[in-house]
Amino acid sequence: MDNTQRMIELLGRLRKQMNGAVAESMATNGEQYGLNYGVSVATVREIVASEAKDYEFAKYLYRQQVRELKLAACHIADPKSVDTHEFPFWSRGIRNAELAEELAFALLSKIYDINSLMGIWTTESNEMVAYSALMAASRNERTTSEVAFIAVENAVKANPHSAYIADGVVALVCHIASRDKSVKVGLPHLLERIAPCPTKTKIEEELAWRLEYID
Repeated sequence: MDNTQRMIELLGRLRKQMNGAVAESMATNGEQYGLNYGVSVATVREIVASEAKDYEFAKYLYRQQVRELKLAACHIADPKSVDTHEFPFWSRGIRNAELAEELAFALLSKIYDINSLMGIWTTESNEMVAYSALMAASRNERTTSEVAFIAVENAVKANPHSAYIADGVVALVCHIASRDKSVKVGLPHLLERIAPCPTKTKIEEELAWRLEYID
């Protein structure tokens, strides 16, 4: 089968799980897509679990204006194929928090060049792109503390009024602090360099108690 035929077959399986009420609720809450069948993320994951990794097919799905196909693409794409040349393709498709999170969880958290991704995407004024990078880095074993600190500063500077960026920063800081004991020492100096803003305030409030549980 070619990619179109494979897409039709996959979409047929996804549509069997459609939920109109969920789709309507998501639209009301701002999760806009061209088409949305209201299939839960957990169900999408189950359906695509049997699919082999296929990077070109994943990109084909990601181009479609269908929520479930975009989510499926995040799982079907091979992380080994995502390098700096591919970053723009994936960033262009990030439209909301759901897709930003699923892309981070399923694909970007497993790529080799996570530090380059952080360096590029966290300078974006598109908060969803920066948020996706932060969340991916908070799960990627190759994330380094040095680049993470730079990414945090860049992300807050580019998005000073974003609760999403604050959440991403907190997740990232907790991740690197759990592996690098020097993070807690350097964090106050990092926060001093960031100008006062709502994003910074939320970060400080969250980290004040979250870091207490990290040895």
